[in-house]
Amino acid sequence: MEPVPYSLYLHIPFCHHRCAYCDFNTYAGMENLITAYCAALIREISQVAGSAVDKLPVHTIFFGGGTPSLLPLIWVEQILETINHCYSLVPETEITLEANPGTVDGDYLRGLHNLGINRLSLGVQSANPDELRLLEREHDYFAVIEAVHLARNAGFDNLNLDLIFGLPYQELDTWEKSVNLTLDLSPDHFSLYALTLESGTPMKHWTDRGLLPEPDADLAAEMYEWAAERLDQAGYQQYEISNWARRTTDNVYRACRHNLQYWRALPYLGFGAGAHGFAAGVRTANILSPRAYIQRMEKSAHRQFPRSSATANLIEVDQQAEMGELMMMGLRLTNDGVSANQFKTHFGESLSDVYGKEIEQLVRQKLLEWVPFEDGLHLRLTPYARLLGNQVFAAFI
Repeated sequence: MEPVPYSLYLHIPFCHHRCAYCDFNTYAGMENLITAYCAALIREISQVAGSAVDKLPVHTIFFGGGTPSLLPLIWVEQILETINHCYSLVPETEITLEANPGTVDGDYLRGLHNLGINRLSLGVQSANPDELRLLEREHDYFAVIEAVHLARNAGFDNLNLDLIFGLPYQELDTWEKSVNLTLDLSPDHFSLYALTLESGTPMKHWTDRGLLPEPDADLAAEMYEWAAERLDQAGYQQYEISNWARRTTDNVYRACRHNLQYWRALPYLGFGAGAHGFAAGVRTANILSPRAYIQRMEKSAHRQFPRSSATANLIEVDQQAEMGELMMMGLRLTNDGVSANQFKTHFGESLSDVYGKEIEQLVRQKLLEWVPFEDGLHLRLTPYARLLGNQVFAAFI
């Protein structure tokens, strides 16, 4: 039996400016640490690989952030060379890099593509200038158009665009315009996220003080439903609550293989400040501070897999917790859901034995449905339940 391939996530925490809605582990004004940080990242990649029993197979790599497009090409090259040396990359490994429009030019994008980056994810968020200002994004929509044009010219044939909906003051017609304008750019993949006001962010602070209205949940639901219908008309297939992809002319489906690893509860390693991983029955979380991360990795020593010198928290995942997490993540897959046969093979118990009462109730409420596939029955959200996912997931956690 072939070993399950791993995914690697590399967190690049640097930004020119921290956006008003962002609660990720990102930092502005620390670009002077990039060189030391990348060196530490390479040490962590090597350290974890060295503690594994065998050379691990890897099929996706994801540079996330922050703003990974702030990395000089020489460091992208050295990081990828280290991964290639330490791990066994499968043919056609998916390698994604997130970028902000306005932070990339033609030479940089050609350099990325030449180094093996084969998927680009651009944080568009909106085509409306007032909404971009509210979000404190540094680009305008003309920069998006230019970035897409340059990416295509550089050879990228797998391009994702992110959009955010449910903003304060956002109207349905401005959301429709953003979706239609980005559709005109013909990306291969869309990620559409509802705004959530997270504690500690400027937007949450402004809302708490009454300076911004609370997001309108009913309007956000209307935006979501309209976008799902519009993208379906345009030939994009929804495969996850927030994600849509299309097929290429040679019938390659552009779903994000890296994110599918998370949603299928398969193993992944997280490298960098604040990065998370799940492997060998444990969840790991790295120290948050980039400076502290660098210091820890400068004193690197052998650790038990999948830990590294930067690991700050470690949680052993028992079978019951793993079952719940598989249900929560797998049910996000709007087409596939959770396979009853795969669940039984993995855990030695059937879905009905473990969650029979919960499933029966949610099916009766028309929130879940059983669907026949070639490999047997799958349990998935009904279209109606895609807006009520958290209510469904709570039954299994």
